[in-house]
Parts: sequence; C-alpha cells; structure tokens
Amino acid sequence: MTPTPMRPLLALALVLLAPPGAALAQDAPTVATVPAQVAPIVREVRLTGTVTSPEVARVSTSVAGLVETVHVDSGDRIDKGDRLLTLDRELEALELEQERAAVAEAEARVADARRRLAEAERLATDRNIPESEVRSREAEVSIQAAALDRLRAQADRQAERVDRHRLDAPFAGVVSRKLTAAGEWISPGDAVVELVAMDGLRLDFPAPQSYYPRIDTETRVTVAMEALGERTLDARVGATIPVSDPEARTFTVRVFPEAGDLPITPGMSANATLHLATGREGVVVPRDALIRYPDGRVTVWTVATENGQAVARENVVETGLSFDGRVEIRSGLDAGARVVTRGNEALEPGQAVRVAGQE
Repeated sequence: MTPTPMRPLLALALVLLAPPGAALAQDAPTVATVPAQVAPIVREVRLTGTVTSPEVARVSTSVAGLVETVHVDSGDRIDKGDRLLTLDRELEALELEQERAAVAEAEARVADARRRLAEAERLATDRNIPESEVRSREAEVSIQAAALDRLRAQADRQAERVDRHRLDAPFAGVVSRKLTAAGEWISPGDAVVELVAMDGLRLDFPAPQSYYPRIDTETRVTVAMEALGERTLDARVGATIPVSDPEARTFTVRVFPEAGDLPITPGMSANATLHLATGREGVVVPRDALIRYPDGRVTVWTVATENGQAVARENVVETGLSFDGRVEIRSGLDAGARVVTRGNEALEPGQAVRVAGQE
C-alpha cells in the first residue's frame, strides 16, 4: 500500500490552528507611511524670466578716424584692456611731433629769459642797470613760462588724442557683435563692437505687484533652466526693482545663482520658484500621500492598529498650498496620523496592511 503524503496535511493543520488574523496579515499589501506633521506653510510663486548681464555696451571711439584694424570678431572672449580696434593715426602723430617741437622751442625761450634776468639782477646790485629793466625781464620770464605751460598742455592733449585712436575693452566679456571693418570711417558715438560681460550674470523675473511687499533678500529661491537639464539651483534675491512695467503692473525680481561657473549666457530663459512665508502653520503631508478622484474628491489613506492588526482607513481631506513636495491639509486629517505614501493606489477601507519596516 502506498503511504499517504504528510506535508499537505501538516500545512493545512497549521493554517487551521493559526490565529484568525495571521493568514490575513500574510496576504496584506505592504505600505510605506510617514506621520502627518505641523509645519510653517509656504506659498510657492513661479516666475519666468531671462538671464541678463551686469554690463552690456556698444563700445565706440571718442575721436573720428579711418578704421585701420579690428582686432576682435564676434564670439571672442576678451579681458579688460584688450585691444579692440585701431584707427589710422599717422596725421595725428605728425601733429604731435609739431606740438613737441613747439614745447622744446618754448623751453629754450624760457631758459634764455631766465639767463637774461639773472644778468640783470647781478648788474642791479651795482646800480649798473635800471630797476625797471629788472622788472621787465622778470615779466618776460613769466610770459615765456606761461607760454611753455600752454604748449605743454597742447602737446599732452595731442598725445591723448593719438592714444584715443586705439580702442581697448572697458571690461572683460564676450564680443556679441562686430559692427565695423577696416577701411570704414567712424565718428564719435558710432558703435564698433557690442561687448557683453559674462561675470556676475543675474536673472530678472517680472512679478505681479501684489507680491512686492512680501519679497526681500531673505526670500528663498530655486531656479530651473533648460540649459541645466533636471538640475535646480539655489539662488538669492539681490534686489526688487519697482515699476519696471507700469502697463503690466509688474516689478522685477533680480536673482543671483549661488553656484558659479554655470553654462549659461545672457538671453536664456529661466524659471524661478519663490518660497514666500505665509506666517501660519498647518498640517502637511507628502504629495505622494494624496489620491485625487475625477469627481474632485481628494483622500489620504492612513494606517491605524485595530486588535493588533494594521488596517487602512480612507480620509477625505481639504487641501491648501503645495510647497517643497508637501501639501497643506486644511481639514480631514490630524497631526501625527500615519499617512500612506507608497502602496496607496489600490487600498480598500478596513483592509489589513503591513507597514514597511515593521514586518
């Protein structure tokens, strides 16, 4: 006779002898929970703006002239003082030589006048020359010295004019546009290059005027940009600029990223989230704890212990502000309740569950 298998009979006996909730607990889904907390409520304001440069200049010369050489091209990165452009200065240099020759001639006249004055003063001690002649020679020295000062000033002015035929970068940056070429005649005020500073870039965001009293340098800001992919940046409010657009009733929030050396350029778009304190506290839960239904209901599942078994309960709640991945619960949930953040998609009221980490 074939012996009767004993394993299935033993398994059935263990199930029948187990406590009523044991089999139920073994089949219960596992959920993750966190306590509902009381926290300061923050209003998130999202803005769209633009990366701007602290310095953008259409650089021009202060003298007219024929362009001899343009030393840069669009896209060139340059340092402060780098040569941008040279004008033909041959005629101006010749005029400078004339001015310097006139200075040398005047210096000789001054030296001769001083020599003649010294002779007159020696003769005057023996009364061999009238006193009036001495005074006349003193006046001649003064006149010649004044003429020398005038000619030196003219020479200095001409030297400065010659120097201004070379245009240097007023600040470090990138040449965004080259606006002239060799052989062109330019006049003072004609832009030759457009220069954009790349250090100290900031982000300008137009904001509704209603937020103006609530934004200051302590306001927390996070920034996202397409150029940075999924990366977000912490930033600080540097200034609030009022009445930038009176027709739109907005003002400008100027923001500076905390991180440096970012792959961004002026003109790029950016999105900012301002975290504004509301001055009140409330119950908050993670955003993943919320279940939203097509009819508009919003519920949060909680876990309570009944007869030693963790069971799920559905709570209809009224939500408030969302911020930092959390949601304000205005009604329907008490602080300290264990809310389900994972595994809440298919729960039933009163269903037994296992809490992750407490199996």
